[in-house]
Amino acid sequence: MSRNPENREQFRPDGHDADHFLLTTVVGSYPKPKWLNRANDLAEDDDSKFDADDLAEAHDDACRVITHEHERAGLDTVVDGEMRREEMVEFFAERIDGYEFNGPVKVWGHNYFDKPSVVDDVAYDEPWLVDEFEFTAGVADRPVKVPITGPYTLARWAFNEAYDTDADLAYALADLVNEEIEKLVDAGARYIQIDEPALATTPDDHAIVGECLDRIVADIPEDVRIGLHVCYGDYSRIYPEINDYPIDEFDVELCNGGYEQIEVFADGEFAPDLALGVVDAHVADVESVAEIKRNIEQGLKVVGPDKLTVSPDCGLKLLPREAAYGKMENLVQAAREVEAELDDGEIDVPAAEDAAPADD
Repeated sequence: MSRNPENREQFRPDGHDADHFLLTTVVGSYPKPKWLNRANDLAEDDDSKFDADDLAEAHDDACRVITHEHERAGLDTVVDGEMRREEMVEFFAERIDGYEFNGPVKVWGHNYFDKPSVVDDVAYDEPWLVDEFEFTAGVADRPVKVPITGPYTLARWAFNEAYDTDADLAYALADLVNEEIEKLVDAGARYIQIDEPALATTPDDHAIVGECLDRIVADIPEDVRIGLHVCYGDYSRIYPEINDYPIDEFDVELCNGGYEQIEVFADGEFAPDLALGVVDAHVADVESVAEIKRNIEQGLKVVGPDKLTVSPDCGLKLLPREAAYGKMENLVQAAREVEAELDDGEIDVPAAEDAAPADD
């Protein structure tokens, strides 16, 4: 289902010349300035005079820089690049009562993850992201999107030592995410992205994720846009079930796979808006505008242009910063050129227009 097909229009920039509007955004993470990595190292050095206040100032400066970088690229909605976050589970586990850390575990090759344990009932204490959002919104001239790790991933990517099942833990966490989003909405947030990469590795749990989303959006106004990002996996194992999710937008990672799975969604029944990755987050080569335009047209096989969001495949934090910016700049230019061609009737999308189902 789509919660509210009209809530994307609020992100159309003032003075947008085209009749059509392809919403451009980023998934979340972005390369950190090298000096911020140095600041983080200094803050962890007991012999350094660089203290917590200095690090907070460095984080503020980095958030300001990256937010403006996204605006300079022309994105319709921006994030701060998650400059204050190191890892998508640890960041939240450190802020949720009931979690504790016991040291890193090996996940693959020589890579380690500081996997937390849930040792007691999870509980909400202080807001997780409100200060981050308010700072970013204060320095941005464009709408700010807030990415937040979803409860299913927060449950699956932790050792569960307190709940009977991982599903019970996920539902408890979903109630906390709902509480956090309510506070974000009160602070002015209108675009929330729920990140559930764990669903790609355990797609048979799609019903658990659906129940979590029901809890997350409870009492959240319909003018608040809710997106769901799921990293690369076998999407056929969660579609068409995702049509029943209470979301406005489903964000998929297809560029890296050459759009082999685009036909999974092209059945004429796809219900939410489609957020399509049109640049590859895994390679540093910057796609040309012409290539990105061809990628955007892949999305028009599924939905009409009034239901298409254009983004990278995933977070860009592992790329060189120059490459990340180049991808964003070309992404925006490609979207604007496709809009103009749609206005001029140069792109024929009647199948996609017909495929977009009426909302219940």
